[in-house]
Amino acid sequence: MSVVIKEKIIEIKQSAKAEVKPKIDKQGRAYATGKRKNAVAKVWIKKGTGKINVNDLEALPYFGREILVNVVNAPLKITKNDNKFDVIAQIIGGGKSGQAGALAHGISKALVAFDHGNHQTLRSLGFLTRDSRVVEPKKYGFKKARKGKTYRKR
Repeated sequence: MSVVIKEKIIEIKQSAKAEVKPKIDKQGRAYATGKRKNAVAKVWIKKGTGKINVNDLEALPYFGREILVNVVNAPLKITKNDNKFDVIAQIIGGGKSGQAGALAHGISKALVAFDHGNHQTLRSLGFLTRDSRVVEPKKYGFKKARKGKTYRKR
């Protein structure tokens, strides 16, 4: 009896994987939201030539550092889609590093929404996991979150 149940469960899982449809709107775009620290990125991807627009600017002038552009491009390069999709993003809050992480997270989720075949690759490398680390709040009587006052004996 238990063998039959296990076989049914396997069949249901395989049919669920086969039925995953891309989530694409009428303009041919996939949408996702990425988050990192206090930054939130609303990301749309569509077939194109590899342009990345962030708040109506190109990626390099917006971020100002090549390493942050590499962080943003990482999910596209890993899935071999770096010159196949145009990315349009609106980013709110945080600093430049957090915004780059949020954009990479959003691009990863949008790639999975566009083509579910990218899910295994991006999941195994940690691109679909939201980095939940945020700045710890300052406590009363401390200089920072954990740094106390300097004690002097004399």
